[in-house]
Amino acid sequence: MKFEISTKALQKALSVVSHATAWITTTPILENILIKVQYKSIILTANNLEMAIEYMLDDASISSEWTYSVPSKLFSSYIALLSDDTVSIELVSGWSLEIKTSSGKTKIKGIAAEEFPVIPNIKEELSLSLKGSVVKGSIEKTLFSSAEWNIRPTLAGLFVQISWSDAIFASTDSFRLSEYKTILETQKWDVKFAQIIPSKTCYEIKSILGDDEDVTIVSGENQIAFFFGNVKLYSRLLNGKFPDYKNFFPNSYTTKWVINRYDLMQALKKINLISRENNYSIKMSFSAENGILLETSETQIWEGEVQLVWSVEGEDSIIWINSTYFLEALWVIDTTHVSLQFENPLAPILLLPVPDEWAKKALPGQFKHIIMPLKI
Repeated sequence: MKFEISTKALQKALSVVSHATAWITTTPILENILIKVQYKSIILTANNLEMAIEYMLDDASISSEWTYSVPSKLFSSYIALLSDDTVSIELVSGWSLEIKTSSGKTKIKGIAAEEFPVIPNIKEELSLSLKGSVVKGSIEKTLFSSAEWNIRPTLAGLFVQISWSDAIFASTDSFRLSEYKTILETQKWDVKFAQIIPSKTCYEIKSILGDDEDVTIVSGENQIAFFFGNVKLYSRLLNGKFPDYKNFFPNSYTTKWVINRYDLMQALKKINLISRENNYSIKMSFSAENGILLETSETQIWEGEVQLVWSVEGEDSIIWINSTYFLEALWVIDTTHVSLQFENPLAPILLLPVPDEWAKKALPGQFKHIIMPLKI
């Protein structure tokens, strides 16, 4: 009972499947990868009970059908070290997996396949297809604003709304809020999707999905699946209601400024070295005459300030803000300039990308972000 396969193909498959392995658990089988050998294909599966990934390999020399599970970390690490073009894997007597190449061999003991958790079938209520670039780009623009699971379980994910005309991804941890909207090309389906997808699932999708891959999304009974390339990724959905956040974005301001994003990020990186001693709280002073001044409170070691001369419109004002939150939002913006606007020092601060005139084309999506100011 063995098969022979390209080493690189197996390495790639394991690098994907291992994302769904449970590394620290009291249930050893969840630390394993299931190998299901069929006559025409090999399916590798990992399942941590919150998320599961299947990867199909269809270019292998197979002698017979069999199924077995082996420790993910050990198996993946060993295969990753192989430099041979092909590798032979055989289930031998004593219930061990023998891995053999032209340069050597080893044996790994595993657990019977019967103990491996079965992936529940999804009772399909909705199915649609999107471009990988839309899904991956939307996750990258919003994932950083989601909450930690142990703090706000309902907010530990991305709220995703998809209709025939647009795809909207939103996230919040109650201190900041991100929304990214993409106008979709005309589709053949007419469905409406509105669910909260766990942040961990979104992170893994972002890690393994290619921009040029089409993604089929299937949902039903608190479960969701993403099918793309050789991959099938299954996940639970988060229960609960996502906040009705649309009215949180301010539509007026008394102070607004436009600045070069790179210059602002460099200034924030400098000030962050000091502000971390004060939980990254910084003071930002806006003046039509002097520009923008970033300052930290004095710490036991040092204090600092950075002056930026850029366009300030409206009233002079002072706000306190978390500099790390600010930097994380700037990282996901692609334009050269950004704008920041707010009503008063205690009102939500709206951050927007400013389209580059030289690009002479619309942005691929519409990004909006707000940060709540600190009360000092």
